Amino acid sequence: MLASAPTQPPPLSLYIHIPWCVRKCPYCDFNSHESRTEIPEAAYVDALIADLEQSVPRIWGRRVHSIFFGGGTPSLFSPKAIDRILSNVRALVPLSVDCEVTLEANPGTVDAAHFRGYRAAGVNRLSLGIQSFDSTYLQKLGRIHDEAQAMAAADLALQTFDSVNLDVMYALPGQHLEHALADAQRACSLQPAHLSFYHLTLEPNTPFHRTPPALPDDDTSAAMQEAIEDLLGRHGYEHYETSAFAQHGKQCRHNRNYWLFGDYLGIGAGAHSKLSFHDRITRESRHKHPKRYLEHASRGNAVEHQWQIARHELPFEFMMNALRLTGGFAPALFELRTGLPLESIAHTLQHAVQKGLLDVGQERIAPTLLGQRFLNELLQLFLD
Repeated sequence: MLASAPTQPPPLSLYIHIPWCVRKCPYCDFNSHESRTEIPEAAYVDALIADLEQSVPRIWGRRVHSIFFGGGTPSLFSPKAIDRILSNVRALVPLSVDCEVTLEANPGTVDAAHFRGYRAAGVNRLSLGIQSFDSTYLQKLGRIHDEAQAMAAADLALQTFDSVNLDVMYALPGQHLEHALADAQRACSLQPAHLSFYHLTLEPNTPFHRTPPALPDDDTSAAMQEAIEDLLGRHGYEHYETSAFAQHGKQCRHNRNYWLFGDYLGIGAGAHSKLSFHDRITRESRHKHPKRYLEHASRGNAVEHQWQIARHELPFEFMMNALRLTGGFAPALFELRTGLPLESIAHTLQHAVQKGLLDVGQERIAPTLLGQRFLNELLQLFLD
């Protein structure tokens, strides 16, 4: 049986993966690789362009509403390389007039000339991986920058770009509540458009997972989360997604498209895509290792795996994204994005309501505060 498909294609985003970093952090499970030798920047840009050219038939005629350079550390690439990538993107696919173009940057790899060059190339939003403003915790996290570099990079970003996100982490090794709040207070004092606060987790296949550091206990971590959310709220930041906070009207459009089960084309080593067609919704992944990706993209087969999302998997796939939004989603969006009637999950919705994890109304379906705190338990209901 064919999987259901939306009656009309959802908004489309473009993700561009840059897989290299100066030093891989001990908590990181992303597809990133230490740049122990010279990065093959020009060859990789060639591969990205070839990858996009091969992908155009699958997104033909569709407009791209947001672009996101993620990594790794995209700021290791020169402004000239970013400009060449974006010039080819514009030549190959139509972009919305107000297309959001985000680039992730590491405070230890940037300077004023790079920031000016990225902006001139078309980057209009910068996401800066601060993680902490305290050198003690930055060292424990294996970051290559210190407190002074974090502040300097944040100030420079805010002077250069109209929209800036700061990534900050909490529940760090040996961290106390007052230290986590000090980081949050410092982030708020800079008044960026967007803040992302992530709870440090020990992901499999990372050094921190193999040799766990001493982390705050669950009660302390929960207290940190609640105190940070309260502080950011008092500074005018709307908590609109599990880990995301924004000034009014400054939500990340690219990530919001993910959470609303929009479509995205991912190019670059290990990048993933979700694309909707008239009779199916598919996912695909590129070759993961940079060397293999370079080889295969140049031969015309950057995609390693491609599969169709089965009909019975669609409710979970949709909810895994949409229920990260604290405000939830409009009921009609479920059928619009999956092609399935909302009645097909009526029993599960009612079960979630009975457990106090979900509010279901005519205008919105949204996780309760309890559902936000126990999101995994809420999502598990849609797997059963």
